[in-house]
Amino acid sequence: MPSWLAVVCIVVALIAAAFFAGAETALTAASRARLRALETSGETRAALVVKLVGNRSRLISAMLLGGQLVTIAASALATSELVATVGERGVVYATAIMTALTVVFGEVLPKTIAIAYPDRVSLLIAPAVAFFVTVFGPIVRAVEVLVRGLLRLCGVTLAGAPSVSGHDELRGAVDILHREGGVARDERDMFGGLLELSEVTVADIMVHRTKMLMLDADLPPDALIREALASPYTRLPLWRGEPDNIIGVLHAKDLFRAYAASGGDASRIDAAKIALEPWFVPEATTLRDQLKAFLNRKIHSALVVDEYGVVLGLLTLEDIIEEIVGDIKDEHDAPVQGVRQQPDGSLIVDGSVTIRDLNRAMDWNLPDEEAATVAGLVIHEARTIPDPKQTFSFHGFRFEVLRRQKNRIAALRITPLTPRETGPARAEAAAPPGQR
Repeated sequence: MPSWLAVVCIVVALIAAAFFAGAETALTAASRARLRALETSGETRAALVVKLVGNRSRLISAMLLGGQLVTIAASALATSELVATVGERGVVYATAIMTALTVVFGEVLPKTIAIAYPDRVSLLIAPAVAFFVTVFGPIVRAVEVLVRGLLRLCGVTLAGAPSVSGHDELRGAVDILHREGGVARDERDMFGGLLELSEVTVADIMVHRTKMLMLDADLPPDALIREALASPYTRLPLWRGEPDNIIGVLHAKDLFRAYAASGGDASRIDAAKIALEPWFVPEATTLRDQLKAFLNRKIHSALVVDEYGVVLGLLTLEDIIEEIVGDIKDEHDAPVQGVRQQPDGSLIVDGSVTIRDLNRAMDWNLPDEEAATVAGLVIHEARTIPDPKQTFSFHGFRFEVLRRQKNRIAALRITPLTPRETGPARAEAAAPPGQR
Protein backbone atom coordinates (compact mmCIF):
# COMPACT_ATOMS: atom_id res chain seq x y z
CA MET A 1 0.00 0.00 0.00
CA PRO A 2 1.38 3.45 -0.87
CA SER A 3 2.45 5.49 2.13
CA TRP A 4 0.09 8.35 1.31
CA LEU A 5 -2.87 5.97 1.16
CA ALA A 6 -1.88 4.48 4.53
CA VAL A 7 -1.79 7.98 6.05
CA VAL A 8 -5.24 8.73 4.61
CA CYS A 9 -6.61 5.47 6.05
CA ILE A 10 -5.14 6.26 9.47
CA VAL A 11 -6.67 9.76 9.43
CA VAL A 12 -10.07 8.35 8.45
CA ALA A 13 -9.80 5.75 11.21
CA LEU A 14 -9.00 8.46 13.79
CA ILE A 15 -12.02 10.49 12.61
CA ALA A 16 -14.18 7.39 12.98
CA ALA A 17 -12.77 6.74 16.46
CA ALA A 18 -13.54 10.33 17.40
CA PHE A 19 -17.09 9.88 16.11
CA PHE A 20 -17.73 6.73 18.17
CA ALA A 21 -16.19 8.21 21.34
CA GLY A 22 -18.09 11.48 21.01
CA ALA A 23 -21.35 9.67 20.19
CA GLU A 24 -21.13 7.50 23.29
CA THR A 25 -20.49 10.51 25.55
CA ALA A 26 -23.11 12.77 23.97
CA LEU A 27 -25.92 10.22 23.97
CA THR A 28 -25.31 9.12 27.56
CA ALA A 29 -25.07 12.73 28.80
CA ALA A 30 -28.03 14.13 26.86
CA SER A 31 -30.98 15.39 28.89
CA ARG A 32 -33.79 12.90 28.54
CA ALA A 33 -36.34 15.42 29.77
CA ARG A 34 -35.33 17.98 27.13
CA LEU A 35 -35.29 15.35 24.40
CA ARG A 36 -38.74 14.15 25.44
CA ALA A 37 -39.99 17.72 25.15
CA LEU A 38 -38.49 18.00 21.66
CA GLU A 39 -40.00 14.65 20.71
CA THR A 40 -43.42 15.84 21.86
CA SER A 41 -43.05 18.96 19.73
CA GLY A 42 -42.49 16.79 16.62
CA GLU A 43 -38.68 16.70 16.34
CA THR A 44 -37.93 13.40 14.56
CA ARG A 45 -34.26 13.29 15.49
CA ALA A 46 -35.16 13.74 19.14
CA ALA A 47 -37.44 10.72 18.88
CA LEU A 48 -34.55 8.75 17.38
CA VAL A 49 -32.21 9.78 20.21
CA VAL A 50 -34.81 8.77 22.82
CA LYS A 51 -35.13 5.38 21.13
CA LEU A 52 -31.35 4.90 21.08
CA VAL A 53 -30.94 5.90 24.73
CA GLY A 54 -33.81 3.60 25.67
CA ASN A 55 -31.49 0.63 25.06
CA ARG A 56 -28.38 2.15 26.56
CA SER A 57 -26.41 -1.04 27.00
CA ARG A 58 -26.71 -1.94 23.31
CA LEU A 59 -25.89 1.64 22.29
CA ILE A 60 -22.71 1.73 24.41
CA SER A 61 -21.65 -1.72 23.24
CA ALA A 62 -22.06 -0.74 19.58
CA MET A 63 -20.08 2.48 20.03
CA LEU A 64 -17.31 0.68 21.91
CA LEU A 65 -17.17 -2.01 19.25
CA GLY A 66 -16.90 0.54 16.45
CA GLY A 67 -14.28 2.54 18.32
CA GLN A 68 -12.16 -0.49 19.06
CA LEU A 69 -12.32 -1.75 15.48
CA VAL A 70 -11.11 1.49 13.89
CA THR A 71 -8.50 2.14 16.61
CA ILE A 72 -6.97 -1.32 16.30
CA ALA A 73 -7.05 -1.12 12.51
CA ALA A 74 -5.29 2.28 12.53
CA SER A 75 -2.65 1.05 14.99
CA ALA A 76 -1.98 -2.10 12.97
CA LEU A 77 -1.68 -0.12 9.75
CA ALA A 78 0.68 2.43 11.30
CA THR A 79 2.84 -0.32 12.78
CA SER A 80 3.04 -2.13 9.46
CA GLU A 81 4.09 1.02 7.57
CA LEU A 82 6.68 2.11 10.11
CA VAL A 83 8.21 -1.38 10.41
CA ALA A 84 8.55 -1.48 6.63
CA THR A 85 10.18 1.96 6.68
CA VAL A 86 12.54 1.93 9.71
CA GLY A 87 12.66 -1.72 10.74
CA GLU A 88 11.85 -3.18 14.16
CA ARG A 89 12.04 0.26 15.80
CA GLY A 90 8.84 1.03 13.91
CA VAL A 91 6.85 -0.87 16.55
CA VAL A 92 7.99 1.58 19.24
CA TYR A 93 7.42 4.60 17.01
CA ALA A 94 3.97 3.38 15.96
CA THR A 95 2.95 2.73 19.58
CA ALA A 96 4.02 6.21 20.73
CA ILE A 97 2.54 8.08 17.75
CA MET A 98 -0.81 6.21 17.67
CA THR A 99 -1.22 6.45 21.45
CA ALA A 100 -0.80 10.23 21.31
CA LEU A 101 -3.08 10.65 18.29
CA THR A 102 -5.76 8.33 19.67
CA VAL A 103 -5.82 9.92 23.13
CA VAL A 104 -5.87 13.52 21.87
CA PHE A 105 -7.94 13.32 18.69
CA GLY A 106 -9.80 10.05 19.14
CA GLU A 107 -10.84 10.39 22.79
CA VAL A 108 -10.27 13.64 24.68
CA LEU A 109 -11.17 16.15 21.94
CA PRO A 110 -14.47 14.57 20.80
CA LYS A 111 -15.57 13.75 24.35
CA THR A 112 -14.86 17.30 25.50
CA ILE A 113 -17.04 18.69 22.72
CA ALA A 114 -19.76 16.09 23.36
CA ILE A 115 -19.94 16.75 27.10
CA ALA A 116 -20.12 20.51 26.48
CA TYR A 117 -23.00 20.24 23.97
CA PRO A 118 -24.61 16.82 24.57
CA ASP A 119 -28.10 17.61 23.28
CA ARG A 120 -26.92 19.40 20.14
CA VAL A 121 -24.35 16.72 19.28
CA SER A 122 -26.85 13.92 19.93
CA LEU A 123 -29.40 15.40 17.54
CA LEU A 124 -26.72 15.95 14.91
CA ILE A 125 -25.27 12.43 14.90
CA ALA A 126 -28.42 10.42 15.73
CA PRO A 127 -29.04 9.02 12.20
CA ALA A 128 -25.43 7.86 11.79
CA VAL A 129 -25.41 6.29 15.24
CA ALA A 130 -28.67 4.48 14.51
CA PHE A 131 -27.09 3.06 11.35
CA PHE A 132 -24.05 1.67 13.18
CA VAL A 133 -26.18 0.29 16.01
CA THR A 134 -28.19 -1.62 13.41
CA VAL A 135 -25.08 -2.85 11.57
CA PHE A 136 -23.28 -3.95 14.72
CA GLY A 137 -26.48 -5.34 16.27
CA PRO A 138 -25.83 -9.06 15.67
CA ILE A 139 -22.23 -8.80 16.88
CA VAL A 140 -23.27 -6.84 19.96
CA ARG A 141 -25.96 -9.38 20.82
CA ALA A 142 -23.44 -12.21 20.49
CA VAL A 143 -20.99 -10.36 22.74
CA GLU A 144 -23.73 -9.72 25.33
CA VAL A 145 -24.61 -13.43 25.41
CA LEU A 146 -20.92 -14.31 25.84
CA VAL A 147 -20.40 -11.76 28.62
CA ARG A 148 -23.51 -12.84 30.53
CA GLY A 149 -22.42 -16.46 30.21
CA LEU A 150 -18.98 -15.67 31.61
CA LEU A 151 -20.51 -13.68 34.48
CA ARG A 152 -22.88 -16.53 35.25
CA LEU A 153 -19.94 -18.92 35.44
CA CYS A 154 -18.34 -16.56 37.96
CA GLY A 155 -21.54 -16.48 40.04
CA VAL A 156 -22.51 -12.92 39.06
CA THR A 157 -26.07 -12.21 37.96
CA LEU A 158 -27.38 -8.92 36.59
CA ALA A 159 -31.08 -9.65 37.13
CA GLY A 160 -31.20 -8.31 40.69
CA ALA A 161 -28.90 -5.33 40.18
CA PRO A 162 -30.09 -2.41 42.33
CA SER A 163 -31.45 0.62 40.56
CA VAL A 164 -32.01 4.18 41.70
CA SER A 165 -35.67 5.14 42.06
CA GLY A 166 -37.07 7.97 39.99
CA HIS A 167 -37.69 10.04 43.13
CA ASP A 168 -34.10 9.64 44.33
CA GLU A 169 -32.76 10.49 40.89
CA LEU A 170 -34.87 13.65 40.68
CA ARG A 171 -33.95 14.69 44.21
CA GLY A 172 -30.25 14.17 43.52
CA ALA A 173 -30.45 16.17 40.28
CA VAL A 174 -32.16 19.08 42.06
CA ASP A 175 -29.58 19.03 44.87
CA ILE A 176 -26.75 19.16 42.34
CA LEU A 177 -28.39 22.04 40.47
CA HIS A 178 -28.86 23.88 43.77
CA ARG A 179 -25.18 23.48 44.68
CA GLU A 180 -24.20 24.70 41.22
CA GLY A 181 -26.46 27.74 41.55
CA GLY A 182 -29.00 26.69 38.93
CA VAL A 183 -31.87 26.22 41.41
CA ALA A 184 -32.70 28.55 44.29
CA ARG A 185 -33.03 27.18 47.81
CA ASP A 186 -36.79 27.76 48.06
CA GLU A 187 -37.32 26.06 44.70
CA ARG A 188 -35.22 23.09 45.84
CA ASP A 189 -37.25 22.85 49.06
CA MET A 190 -40.50 23.07 47.12
CA PHE A 191 -39.48 20.29 44.77
CA GLY A 192 -38.17 18.17 47.65
CA GLY A 193 -41.40 18.66 49.59
CA LEU A 194 -43.41 17.47 46.61
CA LEU A 195 -41.28 14.33 46.27
CA GLU A 196 -41.54 13.57 49.99
CA LEU A 197 -45.33 13.54 50.14
CA SER A 198 -45.31 9.76 49.87
CA GLU A 199 -42.68 9.41 52.61
CA VAL A 200 -44.00 11.79 55.29
CA THR A 201 -46.98 10.84 57.46
CA VAL A 202 -49.71 13.09 58.82
CA ALA A 203 -48.30 12.60 62.33
CA ASP A 204 -45.10 14.36 61.25
CA ILE A 205 -46.75 17.68 60.39
CA MET A 206 -50.00 17.76 62.38
CA VAL A 207 -50.77 20.37 65.02
CA HIS A 208 -50.27 18.46 68.25
CA ARG A 209 -53.23 18.12 70.58
CA THR A 210 -51.48 20.29 73.18
CA LYS A 211 -51.57 23.16 70.68
CA MET A 212 -55.06 22.55 69.33
CA LEU A 213 -57.61 25.28 70.00
CA MET A 214 -60.92 23.54 70.78
CA LEU A 215 -64.34 24.68 71.97
CA ASP A 216 -66.53 23.21 74.68
CA ALA A 217 -69.93 22.41 73.18
CA ASP A 218 -71.57 23.01 76.58
CA LEU A 219 -70.44 26.64 76.75
CA PRO A 220 -73.21 29.24 76.60
CA PRO A 221 -73.75 30.22 72.94
CA ASP A 222 -72.64 33.82 73.46
CA ALA A 223 -69.40 32.67 75.15
CA LEU A 224 -68.81 30.16 72.37
CA ILE A 225 -69.24 32.89 69.74
CA ARG A 226 -66.77 35.13 71.59
CA GLU A 227 -64.15 32.37 71.66
CA ALA A 228 -64.67 31.63 67.97
CA LEU A 229 -64.24 35.35 67.17
CA ALA A 230 -61.05 35.51 69.23
CA SER A 231 -59.58 32.48 67.45
CA PRO A 232 -57.31 32.98 64.40
CA TYR A 233 -58.73 29.75 62.93
CA THR A 234 -61.94 29.09 61.05
CA ARG A 235 -62.28 25.36 61.81
CA LEU A 236 -62.47 24.51 65.51
CA PRO A 237 -62.93 21.03 67.02
CA LEU A 238 -65.93 20.83 69.32
CA TRP A 239 -65.81 18.60 72.41
CA ARG A 240 -68.28 17.60 75.07
CA GLY A 241 -67.67 16.16 78.52
CA GLU A 242 -63.91 15.80 78.10
CA PRO A 243 -61.45 17.11 75.48
CA ASP A 244 -60.90 13.62 74.04
CA ASN A 245 -64.58 13.34 73.17
CA ILE A 246 -64.68 15.39 69.97
CA ILE A 247 -68.21 15.49 68.58
CA GLY A 248 -67.67 17.72 65.56
CA VAL A 249 -65.72 20.46 63.82
CA LEU A 250 -67.31 23.89 63.98
CA HIS A 251 -66.72 26.17 60.99
CA ALA A 252 -66.76 29.84 61.99
CA LYS A 253 -68.67 30.74 58.83
CA ASP A 254 -71.45 28.27 59.72
CA LEU A 255 -71.58 29.64 63.25
CA PHE A 256 -71.97 33.23 62.10
CA ARG A 257 -74.57 32.23 59.51
CA ALA A 258 -76.57 30.57 62.28
CA TYR A 259 -76.14 33.70 64.40
CA ALA A 260 -77.46 35.90 61.57
CA ALA A 261 -80.36 33.50 60.91
CA SER A 262 -81.34 33.66 64.59
CA GLY A 263 -81.74 37.41 64.36
CA GLY A 264 -78.85 38.01 66.70
CA ASP A 265 -80.26 35.81 69.44
CA ALA A 266 -77.30 33.65 70.45
CA SER A 267 -79.42 31.53 72.80
CA ARG A 268 -81.17 29.96 69.80
CA ILE A 269 -77.90 28.53 68.45
CA ASP A 270 -76.99 24.87 69.03
CA ALA A 271 -73.34 24.55 68.06
CA ALA A 272 -73.47 20.73 68.02
CA LYS A 273 -76.16 20.74 65.33
CA ILE A 274 -74.30 23.04 62.94
CA ALA A 275 -70.90 21.41 63.47
CA LEU A 276 -69.53 19.16 60.74
CA GLU A 277 -69.02 15.48 61.47
CA PRO A 278 -65.44 14.89 62.64
CA TRP A 279 -63.15 13.03 60.24
CA PHE A 280 -60.56 10.80 61.89
CA VAL A 281 -57.52 9.54 59.99
CA PRO A 282 -54.76 7.13 61.14
CA GLU A 283 -51.42 8.62 62.12
CA ALA A 284 -49.58 6.45 59.55
CA THR A 285 -51.41 7.96 56.57
CA THR A 286 -48.98 9.50 54.08
CA LEU A 287 -49.37 13.10 52.99
CA ARG A 288 -49.92 12.02 49.39
CA ASP A 289 -52.84 9.80 50.36
CA GLN A 290 -54.26 12.42 52.70
CA LEU A 291 -54.01 15.13 50.04
CA LYS A 292 -55.99 12.94 47.64
CA ALA A 293 -58.55 12.28 50.39
CA PHE A 294 -58.90 16.01 51.10
CA LEU A 295 -59.52 16.72 47.42
CA ASN A 296 -61.97 13.83 47.00
CA ARG A 297 -64.02 14.59 50.10
CA LYS A 298 -63.79 18.37 49.68
CA ILE A 299 -62.95 18.70 53.38
CA HIS A 300 -60.00 20.79 54.55
CA SER A 301 -59.30 19.39 58.02
CA ALA A 302 -59.01 16.02 59.75
CA LEU A 303 -58.25 14.72 63.24
CA VAL A 304 -55.27 12.39 63.55
CA VAL A 305 -55.69 9.36 65.83
CA ASP A 306 -53.38 6.56 66.95
CA GLU A 307 -54.08 2.82 66.78
CA TYR A 308 -56.25 3.06 69.92
CA GLY A 309 -58.40 5.86 68.53
CA VAL A 310 -56.89 8.52 70.78
CA VAL A 311 -56.74 11.96 69.16
CA LEU A 312 -53.13 13.02 68.57
CA GLY A 313 -53.60 16.25 66.69
CA LEU A 314 -55.22 18.17 63.87
CA LEU A 315 -54.22 18.32 60.21
CA THR A 316 -55.44 20.77 57.57
CA LEU A 317 -55.06 21.02 53.82
CA GLU A 318 -52.96 24.13 54.37
CA ASP A 319 -50.47 22.10 56.44
CA ILE A 320 -49.87 19.78 53.48
CA ILE A 321 -49.58 22.66 51.02
CA GLU A 322 -47.04 24.31 53.33
CA GLU A 323 -44.92 21.14 53.12
CA ILE A 324 -44.59 21.87 49.40
CA VAL A 325 -44.46 25.66 49.10
CA GLY A 326 -43.19 26.61 52.55
CA ASP A 327 -44.83 28.56 55.35
CA ILE A 328 -47.99 30.40 54.29
CA LYS A 329 -48.68 33.56 56.26
CA ASP A 330 -51.94 35.44 56.41
CA GLU A 331 -53.25 38.39 58.41
CA HIS A 332 -54.56 36.11 61.16
CA ASP A 333 -51.47 33.99 61.72
CA ALA A 334 -49.65 34.37 65.00
CA PRO A 335 -46.34 36.21 64.49
CA VAL A 336 -44.36 33.84 66.75
CA GLN A 337 -43.65 30.45 65.26
CA GLY A 338 -41.46 29.14 68.06
CA VAL A 339 -38.03 30.02 66.61
CA ARG A 340 -36.24 33.19 67.72
CA GLN A 341 -32.82 34.17 66.38
CA GLN A 342 -30.37 35.52 68.98
CA PRO A 343 -27.59 38.10 68.42
CA ASP A 344 -24.90 35.53 69.27
CA GLY A 345 -26.03 33.24 66.44
CA SER A 346 -27.95 30.80 68.60
CA LEU A 347 -31.68 30.06 68.42
CA ILE A 348 -34.29 29.95 71.17
CA VAL A 349 -36.64 27.20 70.03
CA ASP A 350 -39.88 25.91 71.52
CA GLY A 351 -39.66 22.19 72.19
CA SER A 352 -42.76 21.55 70.08
CA VAL A 353 -41.18 22.96 66.90
CA THR A 354 -40.89 20.17 64.36
CA ILE A 355 -37.46 19.18 63.07
CA ARG A 356 -38.72 19.42 59.49
CA ASP A 357 -39.78 23.05 59.97
CA LEU A 358 -36.49 23.92 61.68
CA ASN A 359 -34.43 22.26 58.95
CA ARG A 360 -36.37 24.08 56.26
CA ALA A 361 -36.16 27.45 58.01
CA MET A 362 -32.43 27.24 58.80
CA ASP A 363 -31.27 24.96 55.95
CA TRP A 364 -30.04 22.41 58.50
CA ASN A 365 -29.95 18.61 58.30
CA LEU A 366 -31.01 17.43 61.74
CA PRO A 367 -32.34 13.83 61.52
CA ASP A 368 -36.09 13.38 61.84
CA GLU A 369 -36.31 9.58 61.61
CA GLU A 370 -36.53 8.93 65.38
CA ALA A 371 -38.38 12.05 66.53
CA ALA A 372 -40.72 14.62 65.01
CA THR A 373 -39.97 17.59 67.30
CA VAL A 374 -36.81 19.20 68.63
CA ALA A 375 -37.71 18.18 72.17
CA GLY A 376 -38.22 14.60 71.01
CA LEU A 377 -34.80 14.61 69.32
CA VAL A 378 -33.07 15.76 72.52
CA ILE A 379 -34.90 13.15 74.61
CA HIS A 380 -34.02 10.44 72.09
CA GLU A 381 -30.33 11.37 72.07
CA ALA A 382 -30.14 11.90 75.84
CA ARG A 383 -32.12 8.72 76.57
CA THR A 384 -33.73 10.56 79.47
CA ILE A 385 -35.89 13.62 80.13
CA PRO A 386 -33.27 16.28 80.87
CA ASP A 387 -33.50 19.00 83.49
CA PRO A 388 -33.15 22.75 82.83
CA LYS A 389 -29.56 23.94 82.26
CA GLN A 390 -28.44 20.53 81.00
CA THR A 391 -26.49 20.72 77.75
CA PHE A 392 -26.06 18.11 75.04
CA SER A 393 -24.00 18.18 71.86
CA PHE A 394 -24.76 16.06 68.82
CA HIS A 395 -25.19 16.30 65.04
CA GLY A 396 -23.01 19.44 64.97
CA PHE A 397 -25.14 21.49 67.42
CA ARG A 398 -25.26 22.22 71.13
CA PHE A 399 -28.69 21.90 72.78
CA GLU A 400 -29.26 23.62 76.12
CA VAL A 401 -32.53 22.94 77.94
CA LEU A 402 -33.92 26.29 79.10
CA ARG A 403 -37.35 25.39 80.42
CA ARG A 404 -39.24 22.21 81.27
CA GLN A 405 -42.91 21.81 82.06
CA LYS A 406 -43.57 18.57 83.92
CA ASN A 407 -42.22 15.86 81.58
CA ARG A 408 -42.09 18.08 78.52
CA ILE A 409 -39.18 20.19 77.27
CA ALA A 410 -40.70 23.62 76.69
CA ALA A 411 -37.76 25.62 75.34
CA LEU A 412 -34.16 25.08 74.23
CA ARG A 413 -31.20 27.08 73.05
CA ILE A 414 -29.56 25.60 69.91
CA THR A 415 -26.06 26.73 68.96
CA PRO A 416 -24.21 25.52 65.85
CA LEU A 417 -20.81 24.09 66.76
CA THR A 418 -17.62 25.23 65.10
CA PRO A 419 -15.47 22.61 63.31
CA ARG A 420 -13.06 22.60 66.27
CA GLU A 421 -15.91 21.80 68.68
CA THR A 422 -17.43 19.04 66.59
CA GLY A 423 -15.05 16.27 67.73
CA PRO A 424 -15.45 16.71 71.51
CA ALA A 425 -19.18 17.30 71.03
CA ARG A 426 -19.64 13.87 69.53
CA ALA A 427 -17.72 12.29 72.39
CA GLU A 428 -19.96 14.10 74.87
CA ALA A 429 -23.10 12.95 73.07
CA ALA A 430 -21.93 9.34 73.29
CA ALA A 431 -21.42 9.48 77.06
CA PRO A 432 -24.01 7.93 79.38
CA PRO A 433 -26.72 10.38 80.53
CA GLY A 434 -25.41 10.41 84.10
CA GLN A 435 -21.99 11.69 82.99
CA ARG A 436 -23.25 14.65 80.95
